Amino acid sequence: MKKDDLITCPCSRKSDAMYEISQGPDMKTKICYGCGFNTNSLMKEGETFLEEQLESLPELYKDLMWEDEEGNKWIPATLNLPQQGMVFINGTSTDNWGWAAVKAVEIPEEDRERFPIPGKEGEFYKHRMDMETMQMFDKYDFIEAMDYAGAFEELVEK
Repeated sequence: MKKDDLITCPCSRKSDAMYEISQGPDMKTKICYGCGFNTNSLMKEGETFLEEQLESLPELYKDLMWEDEEGNKWIPATLNLPQQGMVFINGTSTDNWGWAAVKAVEIPEEDRERFPIPGKEGEFYKHRMDMETMQMFDKYDFIEAMDYAGAFEELVEK
């Protein structure tokens, strides 16, 4: 497989929009732009990385996690593009959820001191996520949610 090939996702819908990125001989990351789930070589039972992820993930993310034939655990992706927008799952249960997408808005210069960047003394965010722009998308419309959040704007501008 070439580095930039799209391959079939092992999710239940068998999306053909999964992207695999090699990050060295022992590390691969996979994200499916169809279902929106992702995994990597360290997302397996017994791996410290997986345990650390499980400690900080919201319960719905844990409830939606699934395992493929190779033992990789797959979790919903969260996309945070500070100047464009954000995509995350939103719902109440494994039967009632979808992708939420919001747009980022610029913070006026006079208000930025209210938005400090943690760990960076004297630095402030220039954009914030505007929850009033939130739109919901079906659980298999991750790529549409990404588009709404502005994930492809930079690609189009170039």
